[in-house]
Amino acid sequence: MIVIETVLVAFAMFSAIPLPQPEWNGKNMRYAMCAFPLVGLVCGALWFGWGAACRWLDVPDLLRGAGLCLIPVLVTGGIHLDGYADTCDALASCAPPEKKQEILKDPRCGAFAVIRLCGYFTAHLALCTALRPTGEALWCMGLAFVLERGLSGLAITRFPLAKNTGLAHAFATASDRRRAGRVLMAECALAAAGMTVLGGVTGLVMAAGAMLVFWHYRRVADRQFGGLSGDLAGWFLQRAELWMLGALTACQLLEGKFL
Repeated sequence: MIVIETVLVAFAMFSAIPLPQPEWNGKNMRYAMCAFPLVGLVCGALWFGWGAACRWLDVPDLLRGAGLCLIPVLVTGGIHLDGYADTCDALASCAPPEKKQEILKDPRCGAFAVIRLCGYFTAHLALCTALRPTGEALWCMGLAFVLERGLSGLAITRFPLAKNTGLAHAFATASDRRRAGRVLMAECALAAAGMTVLGGVTGLVMAAGAMLVFWHYRRVADRQFGGLSGDLAGWFLQRAELWMLGALTACQLLEGKFL
């Protein structure tokens, strides 16, 4: 029962999928971050299904790409994009860490957030449209959704927090950070291994891209914000997704050019 409640807590927080919502408590939040990658598994399954259906029905590239671009947003309700937008506003301010934290708490959407979101969706749509929906590509990107969420959860259990309030703090303090961190590392390793086995060099490059973004995430969190926050977690997840998608599409283009 606790396992089911733990999964439901993760989906209630990180997805827009209508499921029963249990009352949050210390027991069902203890390993909720370990269930976070399951949301990515749903994104990956829908991505695979839509891509395979489009290939079978010979759907135009732009329509296929639009569907692939929108699936993660529909599954999550845009919760991570909200953090991405707020963080972009804060980073563009070039203010001290304390001021950046104030910007993150501001509910208003600034000009830089709008500009970066437009740029993000333009790049995401272009990459999804350019992608060839082969079985290997769809499997690799499906596992990428799992990997990025595993890394995001791992950061919650390992990175220092910027403040003692907010959802990131709530999940970090409620979790068994040592054991949850170990489970998340195992989930990340399995996802990265699966990408490498199924995609070969392409899967390896995608996983390496995610790790590079993860390393940069830690540097930005420490140096520019004084620690991790929920908004920064969303910023990381969206950037990791875009980088892995970009790596996948680039590898396909290079493979078509030179092989």
